[in-house]
This record gives sequence, structure tokens and C-alpha cells, in this order.
Amino acid sequence: MPTFDEVLQEAGEFGRYQKRVFLLLCMTGITFAFSFVAIVFLGQIPESSWCRSPEVAELSRSCGWSLEEEKNLTIPRLQHDRSDMCHLYDIHWNISSAPLSCQNPLHSVTNGSLEKLPVKPCQDGWVYEEYRTTIISQYNLVCTDAWKLDLTQASLNLGFLIGALTLGYAADRYGRKGTYLVSSFGVGLCGIIVAFAPNFYVMVFFRFLQGIFGKGTWMTCYVIITELVGSKQRRIVGIVVQMFFTLGVMIIPGIAYLIPTWQGIQLAISLPNFLFLLYYWFIPESPRWLLIRKRKDKALHIISDIARHNGRYLTPNYCQITVPDEDVTNPTCMDLVRTPQMRKCTIILMYAWFTSAVIYQGLVMRLGIVSGSLYTDFFISAVVELPAAIFILLSIDRVGRKLPFALSNAGAGIACLITAAISTDLLWLKITLATLGRLGITMAFEIVYFINTELYPTSLRNFGVSLCSGMCDLGGIIAPFLLFRLAELWVELPLIIFGILGLICGGLVLLLPETMGISLPETIEDVENLGRPMRNDGKEKMDAPILDSHLKSDGVRF
Repeated sequence: MPTFDEVLQEAGEFGRYQKRVFLLLCMTGITFAFSFVAIVFLGQIPESSWCRSPEVAELSRSCGWSLEEEKNLTIPRLQHDRSDMCHLYDIHWNISSAPLSCQNPLHSVTNGSLEKLPVKPCQDGWVYEEYRTTIISQYNLVCTDAWKLDLTQASLNLGFLIGALTLGYAADRYGRKGTYLVSSFGVGLCGIIVAFAPNFYVMVFFRFLQGIFGKGTWMTCYVIITELVGSKQRRIVGIVVQMFFTLGVMIIPGIAYLIPTWQGIQLAISLPNFLFLLYYWFIPESPRWLLIRKRKDKALHIISDIARHNGRYLTPNYCQITVPDEDVTNPTCMDLVRTPQMRKCTIILMYAWFTSAVIYQGLVMRLGIVSGSLYTDFFISAVVELPAAIFILLSIDRVGRKLPFALSNAGAGIACLITAAISTDLLWLKITLATLGRLGITMAFEIVYFINTELYPTSLRNFGVSLCSGMCDLGGIIAPFLLFRLAELWVELPLIIFGILGLICGGLVLLLPETMGISLPETIEDVENLGRPMRNDGKEKMDAPILDSHLKSDGVRF
């Protein structure tokens, strides 16, 4: 009886049908990238902010002062020509009882000197010197509330984590297509509510929900794509879909530049998700998943559609396609660590996802605090990600997956460490090395997506990829706090942390089995056989009693 891969080869492994579905689902990468990096523009730090003094503001209106003159009469001066933006002079201007001079208002209240005046914390809000609105100015996320900006991005990544666990499970139990459509609707709806949230905490909550549904769209579309094509095409589609993510990262600075309000940016990146609901009529359910769930008739109907659109003909025995003998079971976390090979892969992949997220998001958000021209620098750094796909395509079918995976992580780590050690006097060199670090971690991020897909069986693939990538989301939760809070101590300190994480990851991924040129594993037994020595008849050798002892003890049957 033919296997699914043999039937797919007859129907066409990457014909017109798969190319159409692939192109449609790649659009998800663009919108997901919008959500992933939008905080850089939604929370763009104002050029300047200071405590608002109602009395000084009234004087400013009467005297026609500039913002700079108003600021000089409000905020204390510190050493080295720095200003204390979180306090103001504790002066009673007494405007009503004694008219003050617009030219020298300090003379009547301070004898002209501000050096020894008492100060007090901000009590009446802040004044922002900016040409566009952001969530910082909208919700006053400055001074003692500056950490709330970190919370804004952390809430999105927490949503990614919960979405990986819940919607990844839903996709394996209830289907890829339905989960994708529900998630697309959820991203669009929550994005609209975020834009019109009445207060900060409502905004954070719906940004969290947007993260849940956003992860559902991204991971599910990725799995549908890889399950519809043959093993030779998986590397191409897995990398190209990542290029659409990069395309989204390149597009968003243009959107942010053209739209002057954060609410407008939020709507622009959220509304396109409703267009994905039209995919109900254009993308199929995964036939691999249907076979695993014992829905052979529907799977055969989709396979025949694939063959018809590809101009191929199926032999009569395709109806006898192999259906797995296992009872239909719902995936559990224990399935990912029950057997030795699955356990090793799960632990290493979780760490790889965590490292990729911390370094990638850290380097992206770092542009918001060190960049001279945010929109230009952000676009250029995104363009630099494109060669990552070329390097991967040239290497993974020649030297395998593991070596490029290891070198990209280690290279990113080394680049971060050297960047931290170089003086700001050699700014061009710091920028060059940081860019190389961004290129390396982009390669690692793109490789971990499809190598994770290749290391899990069909019954656990969406759940396994989603759970492991949940560590990416945990890294995303930590990254903003790690970057912004440690940068207050020393701006290069986060780079040292990134460097250490990357070097460790580069060593660990060498322990994974090589997946170059293999068919997608259908069962846990297939995963356990990965990397085992070949027998004389060309089949992989395995220690069956040992494997059975791991599986039967937990009630898993093959």
C-alpha cells in the first residue's frame, strides 16, 4: 500500500495547487511581522518629555514662549548639562497676586537663581516634544511608569506563549484550517480594540489576546504549508515563508513613517487579517492531518484535487493509501519527552527558540534606543536579513541542517560580544558587527522553524512546534525587560548576555539528529529512528525492546 509521500509524489509535490496555497499563506508572514516588531514604532521614545507645570504653562501662553523656554523654567538641571525629566522646580509662581515679567520671571520668585531650589515629582502630567503620537505619550509611560512600555511588548509575547499551547493543541485536535481562520479573525478584532482602548490596561489585555491569535495564524499556516509539499520542497517553502516575515519587517517602517498616530499604525497592521477569512474557499485542510484522524475519504478528495490542478494522474491504488494503525489520540506534553530522542530534541529546540527570540528581539528593539534615524536604520537592518535566506538555501542541502544552525547561533553570539567591547569612537565598526549579529540570528530563527517541523511526527507536529516555539515567546517576554532595564546600567550589557546565550546554543544544536533529505516522520517510532545506523538492507536499525519499554509503559501503541 502506498504511503502519503508516495501518493503526493504522483499528485505533484509542488505543483500549481501547492504554489497557490503557498503564496496565499505567505501573506500571513507579513502581518505577523507587523505585530512582532510594531512596538518599536507604537512605543517610539519622544524626542523630549518633561513634567507639566500648569502655572508655567499659563505663563507660556501669556508670554508666547517656545517649548524650550517653558522647559527651562520647569525642570531641574543636573551635572554634565543633563536635565531631570521626572521632577520639576517646587516654585509657587503666585501669578494672580503679582504680575510677572515675561523676560525675567525668575527674578521675583527666586532672585534669578535656580541652583538651590527644591524639586518635587511630577503631579500634573507631562509635556511631550514629538511630531507623532505614541503609546508613551498617550498613557504617560515615562519615569516611574517607564516599565509599562516593557509590559506592553511582554503582554504580546505572553499571548504568543499561550497561543502556542492552546491553539497549537487545537490545530492538532480540531484541524489546521479552522484554527487558522478563527485566529485570523481574532487578530483583526483584537487589533481594532487595542487602537481604541479607553485605558492602558484594556490596551494591554487585548494586545495579549492579539498575541494569542497571532501565534495561531503563524504556526498553523507554517504547518499547513510544510505538510502539503514533498520533502525536497520543504526547505524552500520553509525559508521563503520566513522571507515574507522579513518583507513585513521591511514594510512597517514605511507604514509608521506615513501615519502620524499610533492608533492609525495599529489599525493599518491589524485590518488586513480580516482578508484571510476569504481563505476558507481557497486553502484545504491538511490531508496528512486528516489521515492521522482517520478521515481518509476527505483526505483522498483533497489529494485528487491536488492532482487535478497540477495536471497529474493518480494510479488506481492511491485509494489504498496507508492509514496509521495507531488509535486516534489527542496530543499531550508527555508525548514530547516520553522517549529518548523526542526528549533530547524537545529540550534543545526549546532552548534554541528561547535564544533566537531574546537575541533577535533584543537587537531589533535596541535600534529604538541607539538609532540615529529610526526609520532608515530599521529598514536597512531588515534588508540585511534577506541574505540569510540565500545562505541557508546554499548550505542546508549540501552540508545539512545542523552545521549552519550551529554556526549561525555561535556567529551571532560572537558578533554581539565583540560589538559590546568596541568603543563608540568606532561607530561604523559597531554597526557593522551588530548587523552581522542580526544576520546570524535571523539565519538561526529561519532554520529552527523548519528543523522543528522535521523532527516531530504528524500527530504531534503542530502541537510540538507550537510548544517549543512557546519558549520563543518566553524569550520575547524577557527581552524588553532585559534590554531596557540593563541598558540603564550599561548600554552594552544586554549584548554580553546575548553573546553568551548564542554561543551555548551553537554547541547544543550539534546534538540534534540530521534531517537532510528525509521524509516527514509520521510516528514517534520514526523520530526515534532518526540518525540511527543503517542495516544491510538499507533500513534504519533500532533497538526495538528499548523503544517499546518507553512507549508501552505509557500506553502508546504502534
